[in-house]
Amino acid sequence: MRMAVRRTGRGRALPTLLPRRARLRSLRIAPPGERRTLALGLVGLSGTAAVLLGEVGRVWRRGSAPLPAETDDVLEAAGEAARQTIAVARAGYREGSRREASVLNMLMSFVVGFGGVRAVAYMLRTRDSVGPFRDVVVGRRHIHHFVPGIVLAFAAGAASIISRDEGLDPWFAIPFGLGLGLTLDESALLLELDDVYWTEAGVISVQVGFAALSMMSALVLGLRLLARGERHVLERGSSPEGSPSPEGG
Repeated sequence: MRMAVRRTGRGRALPTLLPRRARLRSLRIAPPGERRTLALGLVGLSGTAAVLLGEVGRVWRRGSAPLPAETDDVLEAAGEAARQTIAVARAGYREGSRREASVLNMLMSFVVGFGGVRAVAYMLRTRDSVGPFRDVVVGRRHIHHFVPGIVLAFAAGAASIISRDEGLDPWFAIPFGLGLGLTLDESALLLELDDVYWTEAGVISVQVGFAALSMMSALVLGLRLLARGERHVLERGSSPEGSPSPEGG
């Protein structure tokens, strides 16, 4: 809390206490760190939206939904294209390998954890709670969300190692990705050993999160590429250059 001065009608100054949240509500201009964080978030969301819309458009052109020029009810046709896109995604998920499913689950849960906790943290700046979410304080110590994130990721990784059942790996990947998202969202705090979440130094958390997202996305694409190559070279008996192998005649 900070001491402020309130003037009475007789001109006397009375000290008042302004809570931290009240001071934050009074801010009219977001600090540079927050503005940069929001800008990076908008860039990431725009890129994701572009990819999703591009896939919907691809399915729309190749699927059974009528094109906009061929129908009077564009909204109904768009809904049908969206449903077909979901069906394509579900079929691709089922047909993929367990390894691909694990990495994809980790990627999606990371996006949900990282983006969700950052959105909740932003809303908590001006209010005491957002639904079931609120600042956790034990004694005089604020428990940051990287703490449950580390616990969640470590627990999921340990459970996967102990179980030794590859069939459970796609399920363990979900809490692991969530924990990773919660932890990397406060990577700047861990590096600076200070609460720099909404400062210029705190932007590094968003940058680290986007870097991790890019690497996991590249890993998903790489696994798909390798799986396709294995089917072409190993299962179909083709040489690496694409010509039939000697054994295949």
